[in-house]
Amino acid sequence: MPTNPFSSFGDRKKRRIDDLAATAGDAERQPADDAKVGAAATGSAQHAGNGGTQGPTVEDAGAIAGGAGQSLLASAWERLRRDKVFLVGAGITLVFVLLALFAPLIAPHDPTKGLLLNQVRQMTNPVPGAQPGFPLGGDTVGRDLLSRLIVGSRQTLIVGVFATLGGLAGGLTLGTLAGALGGWVDSFVMRAVDVMLSIPSLLLAISIAALAPEPSQITLIIAIAVVQVPIFARLLRGSLLAQRSSDHVLAARALGVRPVSIIFRHMLPNALGPVIVQATLVLATSIIDAAALSFLGLGNPDDRQPEWGAMLGTAQQYLGDYPHLAVFPALCIIVVALGFTLMGESLREALDPKSRR
Repeated sequence: MPTNPFSSFGDRKKRRIDDLAATAGDAERQPADDAKVGAAATGSAQHAGNGGTQGPTVEDAGAIAGGAGQSLLASAWERLRRDKVFLVGAGITLVFVLLALFAPLIAPHDPTKGLLLNQVRQMTNPVPGAQPGFPLGGDTVGRDLLSRLIVGSRQTLIVGVFATLGGLAGGLTLGTLAGALGGWVDSFVMRAVDVMLSIPSLLLAISIAALAPEPSQITLIIAIAVVQVPIFARLLRGSLLAQRSSDHVLAARALGVRPVSIIFRHMLPNALGPVIVQATLVLATSIIDAAALSFLGLGNPDDRQPEWGAMLGTAQQYLGDYPHLAVFPALCIIVVALGFTLMGESLREALDPKSRR
């Protein structure tokens, strides 16, 4: 019976593949066998050296010579606590927050009472200077300037924090829709964000605050929050797009996990890191914007509630003769904004694997 040449060729190819597979298996098993023999020899030596009383334990198996692993947050904290820039920024921020929280207890006088009003009524002394009990003097209606600066920190903190939280909430909503859904939703949201980013932030905030029937602290917070929304939205959208093609998201889809669960349990938690770091930087911007709007008269019109930006606006007509009325509020704004900026930049570097020192 004649042999089939194609069948003979197929048998030879099959045998060749089997031989290669057997050779590869032997090559893979050989190092493992050598390692087992070496481990056994080492264990026997240790056992003999210890008088036959102790050998390798279960805890020794799989141990890494470099030590235990470290999470991203733990490694970031190790760098931050040695970072002088972060410590300076965190110190300034902590002092500002404590000062704002306990302002009524720390302020030496009531910031709404004109305790030096009698001196103001004298035409030769319209702005009382420094004197015992009043280290910075008084303002144009005899109120203690130091007390107003201390209590004004509370209003600044309220506006900065709530404006940042409002912008963060709006940015999370738009960024999640754009980055998780994609398609026409992504295009629509991003075009709206581009329009908002094309307008200067301060001009947009002034326009929004001017639409209110009368200025107030709430309109100030809303105006600043709307300005911050596109910043968070674009940042979160970029993070989510990077998460969409990651291995753990692809594995969840292959296992049949619902899209909503993938977005909120796998993608969003891993994309929030850069957004939280950006929030610390936005706090500094919110404080500066709040001071600018209050300076223009778009903030809280109640002069009994001191606010650093409003104090700057009141002091501009006395800037030539009494510059300290504007210098002290301006220094407070600059120092606090600097503290949040230093802390935010240090956090960004510590959490970014590309910039680890």
